[in-house]
Amino acid sequence: MDEALSPLEEFCRIMQRHGVEFVVIGGQAETLHGSPRVTYDTDLCYRRSPENLRRLEAALAELHPRLRGAPADLPFRADARTLEMGSNFTFETDLGPLDLLGHVEPLGDYEQVAAGAESYPLNGVETPTMSVRDLIRVKEHIKRVKDQESLAQLRAIQRVRDAQSGGAA
Repeated sequence: MDEALSPLEEFCRIMQRHGVEFVVIGGQAETLHGSPRVTYDTDLCYRRSPENLRRLEAALAELHPRLRGAPADLPFRADARTLEMGSNFTFETDLGPLDLLGHVEPLGDYEQVAAGAESYPLNGVETPTMSVRDLIRVKEHIKRVKDQESLAQLRAIQRVRDAQSGGAA
């Protein structure tokens, strides 16, 4: 791990090196858009194609993932077959918490999330990131109390963007 990189940057660097198709979502996406939210986990939405699952398996091998909340002695392998049989995973890794989502309510799978994604440079590499509008849709859908401040921040960011572009899209 490069000490100069944040966990998000390191996760993305590893995924990109292995050619994994993913989109940054959740709190880290909020931060990339300018929200002051502090979050310590990384959420990624990933394509569930067989080839991408094999690439994801290779990337995860570097991270030594363990199922979050599972007994330490529970046998688990983050291989393509296991990833294919599940969809959404919460891991502890050598870099910290990592959530991998194959499906994001209410948007859908990777294709729907990626369709609205924006790109942010991380470590000199353009990184697909869930759009502000889609983050708002997700937060409104899941209706968690802890997301109310995020919603206020995201709506303010969207208002500023709309004003800069000459109106709401």
